Amino acid sequence: MSRSPWINNLPWINLPWIAAVAAAAAAATTGGCAAPPRIGDSSYPLPPARLESTGLPEQPAHPPTSPAPPTPQDPGRLDLSLEEATFLALQHNRDLAIELRAPIVAGAFEDIERGRFSTEVFAGARYAEEAASEAARATGEKFTVEGQDSALSAGVRRRLASGTDVELGVEQSRSLSDRTPEQQELRAGLSVTQQLLRGFGPSVNLAAVRQAEWGTLSSAYEVRGFTEALIADTEIAYWEYVLAQETIAIFNQSLEVAEQQLDDIDQRIEVGALAENDAAAARAEVARRQQALIEARSQREAARLRLLQRVYPQGLREPDLQVLPLSQPRIPAEPIPDLPDRLELALSMRPDLNEARLRLAQQRLETVVTRNGLLPRLDLFIALGKSGYAESFSESYRDLDQDSYDFRVGIELVHELGNRTGRARERLAAAELEQALLAVENLGDLVRLDVRLAANEVERARRQIAASAVTRIFEEASLRAERERFDVGSGTALLVAQAQRDLLASQIAEVQSIVTYRIATVNLLLAEGSLLERRGITTTSILEVPR
Repeated sequence: MSRSPWINNLPWINLPWIAAVAAAAAAATTGGCAAPPRIGDSSYPLPPARLESTGLPEQPAHPPTSPAPPTPQDPGRLDLSLEEATFLALQHNRDLAIELRAPIVAGAFEDIERGRFSTEVFAGARYAEEAASEAARATGEKFTVEGQDSALSAGVRRRLASGTDVELGVEQSRSLSDRTPEQQELRAGLSVTQQLLRGFGPSVNLAAVRQAEWGTLSSAYEVRGFTEALIADTEIAYWEYVLAQETIAIFNQSLEVAEQQLDDIDQRIEVGALAENDAAAARAEVARRQQALIEARSQREAARLRLLQRVYPQGLREPDLQVLPLSQPRIPAEPIPDLPDRLELALSMRPDLNEARLRLAQQRLETVVTRNGLLPRLDLFIALGKSGYAESFSESYRDLDQDSYDFRVGIELVHELGNRTGRARERLAAAELEQALLAVENLGDLVRLDVRLAANEVERARRQIAASAVTRIFEEASLRAERERFDVGSGTALLVAQAQRDLLASQIAEVQSIVTYRIATVNLLLAEGSLLERRGITTTSILEVPR
């Protein structure tokens, strides 16, 4: 199967979903309360994120925005560069599609909490009809009274972040009876209820909104962390497949050399220059190469399936689909001169650490709420109304200009004796806050450990590249020397076979060290939290990737 045409027609990925979600949540304010603290501000003193040149060889910032047109390919083959593998993984990974819905869900909870402070419009109507029997006080004579009552009401109300409930409404009622004349009343009223102790102030009433905002940010960091892990896993699978391909090439070459050596020995045996038993070592070496090649092909097949599962799951339905890796693993291996900067970068950019800080901020707000919950409920309420009475609606409206009014003011106190529930919630919030603080400190230490271990692995792999290259050079020289001795009759086929095996091992070790260095650099960028930026996947929109 050739490369799908759409691969060559799609621009490279930009991922702004993190910034878009974060900016929307951080910029939103309710009731005049300040926006939630951003990671890196004075509430969370973090070093600035630095992504300048660090001496570690990186991938290009991004592949060309206009990919080259597809070249003719053999049926059943998928030509795949590292950049295309990354794109396909982001497009086809179902777990990522699920993760991308998390900020949407979190944003819905945020809107739910904000809805508590929305202006509410209300309206109502009622009708009542009654027929009753009454007795005259003077004569005791009984008579029947029939009446009708109806009313219409409308208004607006809103809860403010200060803990104030405000309601402005108007009601028109009509009373009709066969014993009294028709009467209509129009009343306009304003009522205000202010919480003075429990529930007082924006810091308490907006806590749930702020927690929801930080929950949205946390879900965005979760998506970022998942995406980084997905990209790292894809790159590692790609390089493991490249290693399997290179290993097979080395085994094929070594098998050809061993077979050529066996042919040479057989010719010498035919002319009587060597004894028959001198071919045993060469034949054993050919068999050993064939055995190793079978094992290498099996490992390549496993690596191919793992790579397809990550980048193109549909390809698993085609058993003969082969993958041709286009990216080369060899890159300049440079030492890491800026480990302290990378540690600071990790403390600033690691999504799991930033998420933990947001959870800590949420828990701090929870302690504010529970501490306020220890206070008794003390409400001050004020109600002011003005009414007009007449036999018609228009007259009752004009009667509002008269001196009639009603006014109520009062205080209501409610307190649970012992307040066992409030005290238990306060203890729970304090304990969870302490847990969150310890979790952030512990995670910071783990982040530093991850970066140091990853940097150590990069340095080890870098040194192994040079050491394995030197070993291969000397093994090549040793094999030439053994062949020369064998050609002049001072050596044996067994020594030549041993030299061939040593050269084969050194060639494989050299390729392994190169691929290991590639994988180690990926793990370092993952540990410091900068893999997206290093790969040119900046904050635009993964949601724009076709699915």
